[in-house]
Amino acid sequence: MANPPPSIDPRTGYCHETKTFHSLRPPVPLPPVSLPLSFTAYAFSLLPSPLPSHPALIDASTAVSLSYPDLVSKVHSLASSLHSHLGISKGHVAFILCPSSLEIPILYLALLSIGAVVTPANPVATPSELSRLIDLVDPAFFFTTSSSSSKLPRRVTPVLIDSPLFRSFLESGSPSPDPIEICQSDPAAIQFSSGTTGRIKAAALPHRSFIAMTAGFFALRPSEMETTLLIAPMFHSLGFFFALKGMALGETTVVVGSAPLAKMMAVAEKYKATQMTAAPPLLVAMAQSKETVRFDLSALRRVFTGGAPLATEAAERFLARFPRVEILQGYGSTEAGGISRMIGQMECSCRRSVGRLTENVEAKIVDHVTGKVLSVGQQGELWVMGPATMLGYVGDPEANALAFDSEGWLKTGDLCYFDEDGFLFIVDRLKEMIKYKAYQVPPAELEHVLQSQPEIIDAAVVPYPHEEAGQIPMAFVVRQPGSNLTELDVMEFVAKQVAPYKKIRRVAFVKTIPKSAAGKILRRELVSHALCGSISRL
Repeated sequence: MANPPPSIDPRTGYCHETKTFHSLRPPVPLPPVSLPLSFTAYAFSLLPSPLPSHPALIDASTAVSLSYPDLVSKVHSLASSLHSHLGISKGHVAFILCPSSLEIPILYLALLSIGAVVTPANPVATPSELSRLIDLVDPAFFFTTSSSSSKLPRRVTPVLIDSPLFRSFLESGSPSPDPIEICQSDPAAIQFSSGTTGRIKAAALPHRSFIAMTAGFFALRPSEMETTLLIAPMFHSLGFFFALKGMALGETTVVVGSAPLAKMMAVAEKYKATQMTAAPPLLVAMAQSKETVRFDLSALRRVFTGGAPLATEAAERFLARFPRVEILQGYGSTEAGGISRMIGQMECSCRRSVGRLTENVEAKIVDHVTGKVLSVGQQGELWVMGPATMLGYVGDPEANALAFDSEGWLKTGDLCYFDEDGFLFIVDRLKEMIKYKAYQVPPAELEHVLQSQPEIIDAAVVPYPHEEAGQIPMAFVVRQPGSNLTELDVMEFVAKQVAPYKKIRRVAFVKTIPKSAAGKILRRELVSHALCGSISRL
């Protein structure tokens, strides 16, 4: 932080007067809030003139590439066609059910340029799940593929992005529609929260959210051209943003989508990827698989990861195999955008942290029981405020009242603390805390202990009902092949390293831990298996 006010500690970012944490990054200037500006207009304003000669997008499955001049031309053509032929305009919600492909970023930018609200959904969702999402956001228009169209309600007439009509929209050569005044505070996207820890909600995010996050990356962009392997799906908040950010920064984005590990590594080698997005399970697979050794990944410099904790041991195994690669852990949410991330080798060495506060972001640590605002090293719920924060949940005033305080601070629901160097640490989700007698036990802490046992590949801890204690910590453990580790061995190993109330009191050995695509443990599924006695299915 350059010349922080005297009341802000330059090492921690903590202000003793306001009891808030400030970013240690240099402030990144943003366009004036009053300036009408869509994300698309902002993104194109960052591109050099003449436009870059290297590809903007490459489809890994077909090797088809799209240049920057073609990208800009197709965005303008599509925007004009959607507006003039279909009547899509400012405020219309556009529901998108498509796997990652070259057409999706073009569609995103075109819709954003005319003020439509981009609402992507997971293409593997079931018809009943999609029906609930549609009821929640009430879309006016639908975009999907021929293979996914049957999942949508019969009353819907979608635009198929693999149809001749859509291709004609891309190639129409029509000029941009008459400028539509779009405020930075207008909704740009609706993204669905994961739903793994409660009922699903629809978060509305303004154009300024994506402008602010992109501005941060633009300010720190390296001098060399980047080639990004985009593995995160584009309906997910990480994949959505990285697709937009890559085009704004003039990078080459290689769209991979779902593919076997060997295929991903072959693509990284072919296109000399310098960076990639990867959920923690993929990093674990890259470190453990014998296949990765045969690929030349010498161009790879950094991996962006988040969405779930990355065990220290897993990070060390990855770096032993790829010593020149930086693991840039970050932390954010659908509702708050990017909250923290790592920059540079020094920060990457702080393994269990999720980095330092992102530029232009402020935070508080609040005792979730008493409401008292806490200081450095103290654990409490993380509250954040910044330009990337959502507008609110669509049609859910009750959830909004719980999510924001009266001053506009967003409550993350995560138990966190900042250390003496301004690094943020996530202890656990407050909703997932185990209530043992009068104590709160964080499952993630116990999982970290379990994963440090050499004979344990993976582990998850969940609450198990207990008549006297209320809940007890139960561990699901994946053993190394050939291991004879017993339930007692596991409990004794943990008991030596934690306070008595945190001890593991029940153990189940399983073949695998169920996780989401982002690597988050599906705890409700584990609890269900434990209560139903169906552990053998795991």
